[in-house]
Amino acid sequence: MIGYPDWRKETRAWLAQGGGLFPVEVNVDPDGALHLSAAPARVVSVNGVAAGELVSTLSPMVHGDTPRFRANLLGQRWWLYYWKRFGAPEAYELVLEEEGVRRTVTMSARRTLPRVLEQEARQPFDLAIDRDGRAVLTVDTFGLADPASFLAFTRDAFARIRAEGVTSLVIDVSKNGGGDDVVWLDGLMPYLATQPYRTGSSYRGLARAPAGAPAKPMQGEIATWRQPQPDNPLRFAGKTYVRIGPGTYSSAILFANVMHDFGFATLVGAGGAARRSQSGGIRDVALPHTGLALTLPRFILDPPSGRAPESLLEENAAGWDN
Repeated sequence: MIGYPDWRKETRAWLAQGGGLFPVEVNVDPDGALHLSAAPARVVSVNGVAAGELVSTLSPMVHGDTPRFRANLLGQRWWLYYWKRFGAPEAYELVLEEEGVRRTVTMSARRTLPRVLEQEARQPFDLAIDRDGRAVLTVDTFGLADPASFLAFTRDAFARIRAEGVTSLVIDVSKNGGGDDVVWLDGLMPYLATQPYRTGSSYRGLARAPAGAPAKPMQGEIATWRQPQPDNPLRFAGKTYVRIGPGTYSSAILFANVMHDFGFATLVGAGGAARRSQSGGIRDVALPHTGLALTLPRFILDPPSGRAPESLLEENAAGWDN
């Protein structure tokens, strides 16, 4: 990836200085269509420029494994890429189409945080339990400044699950872009694993090297197997599902791989947006002339079952209770 080194901080500073951003949240389809997130309306043009042209211009700026992944990410950060490529006008003229009828609306620039930054500011995990014995455990990131808070949360969550007689559990990582593997290894697997497991099978990459020395290629097998905790009084024994989506990435893919390949859960949701083989050992390099950051991995880890198939859930799986 080549990106902005601290776009979150830069966005907050821009808004604090009185700057504005694209006024509405949008979704971008893999085929390039642009839609409003909060209404069933297609965006035809913005300030006289066709939406298709805008999507074609901004899409190459977005990183990701597949067109679907990049389209989802572009929709989430449309306001950022539009700002960086086209500037930040005070008003936006949008031509919208709904059920074949077009209308033109003029909107002032947004002065508040975009949705993705608002969501990141909230607690990224939650448990909802229904009266019918179903529960949804949502985990939107494994990148936590304080992993201990997640461990305390999951301990309490699985205690509630046991006390309230939950029989079906969905672990929702559909918006989880990854983070630190230790968060789910220590925070989720003690309650879910029923047999020994490992985080991957084979790996390949570059070995660490002294400064100025060329890195040497390396490859091998993951030798560390982790054990289940059959005596854990809070281990969940009901039906388990893991919901993934086009926002599931990195460490969240590794979690889904483990749950799928060792039979700990059934995957549901929408797949085909990211490789099952995921990269790690991420390094950031500042580019001196542009100020942009080059982000690259040091190794690639194959899923526990091997290198094929290349994606989880090739086709959509609609209902988690089917």
